[in-house]
Amino acid sequence: MSIVDVLTDQSMVVLQDRSVVPLSGWLVRALHDCADSGRVLQLVTPLESRLTLPLRSLAAADGTDGVQWVVRHGDGYYEGLSGRPLMWAGSAFAPVPDARDYAPGFTTRPSAPIGSQLTLTYRVRHNADGYLHGPLERLMQLLTGKYPVGWGPAEPMEHPWQPDRFTEYVRGRERARLMIGGDGPRPAQAVAEFATVQGGAVAENTTVSLGYGPDDPPPLQHLPQLVGGLAADQPVVSLFVQLTPGRADLTTEPRWSGAAAPVAMAVAGTVAGPPAVPGRQVGPANAPMTLFPLGDGRSPEGWQRHRALVQHLQGG
Repeated sequence: MSIVDVLTDQSMVVLQDRSVVPLSGWLVRALHDCADSGRVLQLVTPLESRLTLPLRSLAAADGTDGVQWVVRHGDGYYEGLSGRPLMWAGSAFAPVPDARDYAPGFTTRPSAPIGSQLTLTYRVRHNADGYLHGPLERLMQLLTGKYPVGWGPAEPMEHPWQPDRFTEYVRGRERARLMIGGDGPRPAQAVAEFATVQGGAVAENTTVSLGYGPDDPPPLQHLPQLVGGLAADQPVVSLFVQLTPGRADLTTEPRWSGAAAPVAMAVAGTVAGPPAVPGRQVGPANAPMTLFPLGDGRSPEGWQRHRALVQHLQGG
């Protein structure tokens, strides 16, 4: 169990000196306390620590419900995901004034070979009744060949995969953020966010991630079949696919390993894109999606195509 090492009117500082730091139940409660009190949760680890995928997703989040990852290296500190040098400013860690370079620890070599992490983020709106597991379960099956194995609001995931219990938990709350574990030849995890909206409908925003080793490239050529299979069974509003350099075990080191780049975006219906980003229809005729290839997941030019596509779809 963790304890609060420093508590000020601006921050709650928690020290974690362990090789892998998960999103424990204690940290989930601490995040709620910080949100209620207007504080930021600052998690301090040594350079040798890694974050699990669910905790890393919160460290990357904007807003008051996130956590800031502070890395201790020698006599200094820096932000674990950006490399920005930090200093203790009396009530919280803050950026070092006039710092222009990455912290030295951020630019050290990763401790393990870097492969790639494939992430698929989808949005769907569920009716006011019925099960909520369908799109997640189907996408996990398409990616891993198996059903999810467990779920929960914290790590380790305390519940075996049971769609009725999963749905009951979400529908009993205005908002829910859950972790789901996959089973298959490669590490697979999902982070799902649910919000009850008008009329009792539920909006879902879920990211499913798979880890691949340096000699095991993701099968991006199969994306059209995957998106079509998902649309045939569980129609979604949109699906965004990215590739990020990273460890195959889906943990994150506080070191630079490379930037994420887009692979594709799919939207419900038969939709025309801008001239530079042609799309193709996938899925059944009664529930089509339009898939827009954006890049190979390595070139930053994919972000330019993504920006042009989003502006076009928004009518800009």
